[in-house]
Amino acid sequence: MKIATWNVNSVRARIGHLTRWLKEFAPDIVMLQELKCQTAEFPLLEIQAAGYQAEVVGQKTYNGVAILSKHKIENPIHALPGDHGDDHARYVEATVAGLRVASIYLPNGNPVGTDKFKFKLSFFDRLDRHARALLKSEQPAILAGDWNVCPTDQDVWDPVAMAKDALCQPESRAAFRKLVFQGWTDAIRTQHPDTRDYTYWDYFQNRFERDHGLRIDHLLLSPRVADRLVACGVDRTPRGWEKASDHTPAWVEIKD
Repeated sequence: MKIATWNVNSVRARIGHLTRWLKEFAPDIVMLQELKCQTAEFPLLEIQAAGYQAEVVGQKTYNGVAILSKHKIENPIHALPGDHGDDHARYVEATVAGLRVASIYLPNGNPVGTDKFKFKLSFFDRLDRHARALLKSEQPAILAGDWNVCPTDQDVWDPVAMAKDALCQPESRAAFRKLVFQGWTDAIRTQHPDTRDYTYWDYFQNRFERDHGLRIDHLLLSPRVADRLVACGVDRTPRGWEKASDHTPAWVEIKD
């Protein structure tokens, strides 16, 4: 079974890319982020024609997350628990083929020192509490998405240039590390400890062509899923397409 995550950076603008990739890569489950459309405007017919069901939490112009699946999607929740006043479309979770999967779009947090950075850290705190509850339930689970954090300097093309960015702040990295240390497995880093598997390249200054990227899209596996891990990686191909998203898919393959 192949499970992937992809920040598509406007699903309606990239629907041709998305359906092409679904056909070529044929994942069983996909977590999408940054849809940039309301739920009712999500291109559901095209997704269904590609052979997928969808659970969507949209928002006008900003944010938006979804789960696509070849299998039945059950028992969804449409927000991260812990803040009834949070109206950002940044979290959707459901059960698919016996897995509890979540599509996550963490706040960027820039500029540091503002309420945006405080919101990023408070979102991390809520996610930490919810992730602990998922582990306690002993459900096989995958937390996947655009985490907007580079866990270490190995995940940044130029740590000096990014030193003041919210994605690389000690507080952001500590929050990610705290969550992982609950017992989650960072799939890419576990199987590829010495590589620079970037998942994002800014459009600015030909960053993709120069491989000046960041690893900010992650798949975290609960112990029961980590035991089933066969392979994982980053599919750089869609980032090279014309008018591509600035992110590219990351994926894992697990035993059925």
